[in-house]
Amino acid sequence: MTAERWSPESWRKRPIEQVPVYTDQAALADVERQLAGFPPLVFAGEARKLKKQLARVAAGEAFLLQGGDCAESFAEHSADNIRDFLRVFLQMAVVMTFAAASPVVKVGRIAGQFAKPRSAPTEKRGGLELPSYRGDIVNDAAFTPEARIPDPRRQLEAYRQSAATLNLLRAFATGGYANLENAHRWMLGFVNDTPQSGRYQEIANRISETLGFMRAIGLDAEQHPELRQTDFYTSHEVLLLGYEQALTRIDSTTGDPYLTSGHLVWIGDRTRQPDHAHVEFCRGIKNPIGVKCGPSLKPDALLELLDILDPQNEPGRITLIGRFGADKIGDHLPALLRAVKKSGRTPVWSIDPMHGNTITAAGYKTRPFDKIMSEIRSFFAIHRAEGTYAGGVHLEMTGKNVTECMGGARALSEADLAESYDTACDPRLNAEQSIEVAFLVAELLKTERQARATPAVDAAE
Repeated sequence: MTAERWSPESWRKRPIEQVPVYTDQAALADVERQLAGFPPLVFAGEARKLKKQLARVAAGEAFLLQGGDCAESFAEHSADNIRDFLRVFLQMAVVMTFAAASPVVKVGRIAGQFAKPRSAPTEKRGGLELPSYRGDIVNDAAFTPEARIPDPRRQLEAYRQSAATLNLLRAFATGGYANLENAHRWMLGFVNDTPQSGRYQEIANRISETLGFMRAIGLDAEQHPELRQTDFYTSHEVLLLGYEQALTRIDSTTGDPYLTSGHLVWIGDRTRQPDHAHVEFCRGIKNPIGVKCGPSLKPDALLELLDILDPQNEPGRITLIGRFGADKIGDHLPALLRAVKKSGRTPVWSIDPMHGNTITAAGYKTRPFDKIMSEIRSFFAIHRAEGTYAGGVHLEMTGKNVTECMGGARALSEADLAESYDTACDPRLNAEQSIEVAFLVAELLKTERQARATPAVDAAE
């Protein structure tokens, strides 16, 4: 069957899930017209570069680190928060790169992660029932009738905040802050007295020694920009399609449509119906696309999605992000791996160990850290058993000293959750827990690399 002709607005003819109901359609149309005239937030060439780097991940030659806020907040938009997030992210990447000898592709959940899918359209507290909070781009988290009314003008604020965030991220990534010479300075204060601090400082010392040796033989950061700057990309869940359509542009060099609100966007577990609007929109844009894969996704349905979203089997086009839960990953991931491998496709396989491990404790949504670590270990073990490559992790995390996920080196308990529970939506790893994850991933990658090298050594002997 021939696919219908795609256009940036063809999604409007399809059924759609997870959309807010705007009462003022004229105001919504006016906002979308304004957005359509705004400059792009990211550029087609950057998205193509990311796709090439993801192709290396798919081939087993690099690793994808994707992470950031559950839902960005207008109120928490500050230079300090952005800097602290990037500091932790750079630390994680350095740990993985140096300890595992693997290039790391860096993709933040930032500068666009404002919309959130919800399990129910309304929320009840006491006798009051109101529309659910769908992220700051749609409505406000305050539980009042006025705050919960979807307001299209919030999309303009989301655009402005994304532009400001991207401006600062680009400055940090290319202006010297990401220089490996600064590795010692990236440690956040509240992490200094933790077990991760000593392990990280050891790596930073080894990096300093390596850089010192390179300078001694005439190689320095001024001559090699890859030592003083880094590629950093942005991503978010593609959810509010009117906003995304307005920020879709035709690339002047190729004539292809690119979404310019972020380098990579992913389709959520609740919006991946093959005949619905979100899949229709994403099949036409040329950006790298992610697909969340939960326990309800069957192998045949996944292959159908791949046929729609990536008919040419383009390297780096598709990232499949598992989100099963530590107790369910063994029941669901192997069948998906086998079906995709048999089809001849080589997408990036990543794991989101956050969403399948959410529980409620002491009245708070939280995630046990041991379950997060367990799902990551299982992800690597299953890939090794199936002869496929575990290519990435997808984390909800922050640079703030939050107490939202139980466990970790400080052994946060139910009683600690209330101390600093700041998330606008779902619980996030704090910096200390995030670095602990990075060390685990580095160890698993190193083990994988050594296992790959062993047959070659045996053959040589």
